[in-house]
Amino acid sequence: MIHPFRQHIEEIIPLTDDEFDFILSHFESIKKRKHQYIVQEGEFVNKEYWVIKGCLKTCFYDDSGKEHILQFAMENWWSTDYESFVNRTESKTSISCLEDSELLYITYENREKLTSEMHKMERFWAKKSKYGRIALQNRILSLLKNSSKERYELLLEQYPKLFQRVSKKLIAAYLGVSRETLSRLNS
Repeated sequence: MIHPFRQHIEEIIPLTDDEFDFILSHFESIKKRKHQYIVQEGEFVNKEYWVIKGCLKTCFYDDSGKEHILQFAMENWWSTDYESFVNRTESKTSISCLEDSELLYITYENREKLTSEMHKMERFWAKKSKYGRIALQNRILSLLKNSSKERYELLLEQYPKLFQRVSKKLIAAYLGVSRETLSRLNS
């Protein structure tokens, strides 16, 4: 059976067994319980996470205490506070586990080392970054041009499993609508 992380990488670049072992040697695995944080606002982030199993949410709270969800991350998704990770600044977001989760992580130093020693991984992360920018652009465009009903339907179409794993309250926070509005959209 092929390791799920290897499958994930090989969606973009082919690997030999030795190359995969070398890549994996730069990562550590951890398990976190539901409601545990992997990143808290205000801390310096030195790790990028890949979800083996579980579901994470990335959020921030505005001055009035309202939660805004930037991202959910399920199996095969990456997550961190990228500004903090890359620029060595305090995190502006928090990332917590919505389910018991198993994660792989790589430190900033190991990622830099791995990409300098293995150009395949540099290409892998470059492509993943491009895909991430496209997804972010599409999310912003959707928030600006689509109605709340259209955003709801698009999310349901793209990620139907998310609705089975995440509460309606969190879906509403992700879509930027109230829980009551989400209930009307759902009926």
